[in-house]
Amino acid sequence: MPALTPEIPLIRARGEQPMDDDERRAPYDPMPHGPAEVGVGPWEGPLPEGAQYDEQLLAEGDRRNVVDRYRYWSMAAIVADLDLRRHDFHVAIENWQHDFNIGTIVRSANAFLAAEVHIVGNRRWNRRGAMVTDRYQHVRHHATAADLAAYLREHDVRLLGIDNLPGSEHLETMEVPRRVCFLFGQEGPGLSETAREACDGTFSIAQFGSTRSINASAAAAIAMHAWVRTHADLSADDNWRG
Repeated sequence: MPALTPEIPLIRARGEQPMDDDERRAPYDPMPHGPAEVGVGPWEGPLPEGAQYDEQLLAEGDRRNVVDRYRYWSMAAIVADLDLRRHDFHVAIENWQHDFNIGTIVRSANAFLAAEVHIVGNRRWNRRGAMVTDRYQHVRHHATAADLAAYLREHDVRLLGIDNLPGSEHLETMEVPRRVCFLFGQEGPGLSETAREACDGTFSIAQFGSTRSINASAAAAIAMHAWVRTHADLSADDNWRG
């Protein structure tokens, strides 16, 4: 029996013509040009000088998902350089159900260069979505939201919950503090009652469709970008593209 081939979905946008028989039979190829090759091969020519370079990466190539500035650098050297430029915002996530969003939030925290990432609740968390970016972040664990709040108070950082709760203020119109930690709840239940009590305030992201909420990792990226739009220095942005 021949192997079954997934067909192109039959649903079309409003106003488009229905599919003909040939389109229905066409095999669905999600990567028509093949998977993109990531990174660079072994270093060619005289070896560069500097303690930041990793001898093994120079010899074998660097296939990590890092910007070009950090090609062939050791992980320790990259973290040390990031530490010189980290932003003043933190991100915290409640972890009671091993939410798959946590890894994705950590990846966004790395992209926006958060000072620290805080895991509240269970110490073990789902790292799959982080794509190894957690190795470049400072990740702290707190048993409870109250413990997180106490730690942040010691460092003069405000704790703001992000959830579409009754009475939450609009994130879009708030004056984003420079020293702030955005706290997110689990996918589905949102912020726990104890987390709400620990926060200095709660804010929601404006929605206009039929869904009750947006994905927790999407909400986290929006909140982090709100901080970036307000406080980040964009003058050297071209150094971090790619």
